[in-house]
Amino acid sequence: MIKKHIEGEDFNREDYTVRGIPYADYENCTFTGCNFSETDLAEVKFIECTFEGCDLSMAKLKGTAFQEVDFKTCKLLGLRFDECKDFLLSFRFEGCILSYASFYKLKLKNTHFVDCKLEQVEFVETDLSNAVFQHCDLSLAVFERTILEGADLRTAYNFSIDPENNRIKKAKFSVQNIVGLLDKYGIVVE
Repeated sequence: MIKKHIEGEDFNREDYTVRGIPYADYENCTFTGCNFSETDLAEVKFIECTFEGCDLSMAKLKGTAFQEVDFKTCKLLGLRFDECKDFLLSFRFEGCILSYASFYKLKLKNTHFVDCKLEQVEFVETDLSNAVFQHCDLSLAVFERTILEGADLRTAYNFSIDPENNRIKKAKFSVQNIVGLLDKYGIVVE
C-alpha cells in the first residue's frame, strides 16, 4: 500500500471509528473535535500536528509516530504510547485525560503535561528528565525505576514516588506535595 503525504490540512469533527483514518504521513495538520476512539493508527505518522478536543481513547498505536505533536483537551484513555515508534517521539499535553495510559520505557525528556489527569498511568522505566507536570493529578500513577532528574512536580498532586526506587536528583517539589515522597514510610505529615 502506498503511503500518502498530507500537509497543512484541517480536519474538523471527523469520525474515524467506522472507516478509519487514511494511511498517510500527516504534517502540520490540525484535528479538531475528531473521534479516533479504538481506531487503528498503526504505522501512521503525525509530524508537528495538533489534536484539539479529540477522543483517541483505546486507539491502537502499534508503530505510530508522534513527532512534535500537541494534544489539547483530548481524551486519551488507555493509550499504549509504549507501542509507538520511539524515533523522534515528542509531544505536549494540555488539559488532557490520559488515565490508564502507558509510557513504559520511553524517553520523554522535557515533555510537558499541563492541567492533565494522569490517573493510574504507567511511567515504569520512563526517562522523564526535565519533564513538567503542571497542575496534574497523578493518582495511582506508577513510578518505578523512573528517571525524574530535573523534573518539575511543584504543582502536581496525588502522586506517590519512592525516592529509593526512582532517580529524582534536582527534581522540583513543593512543601505542599513533598508528602508524596514519604508514602512508603507510612508516616503522618500534618
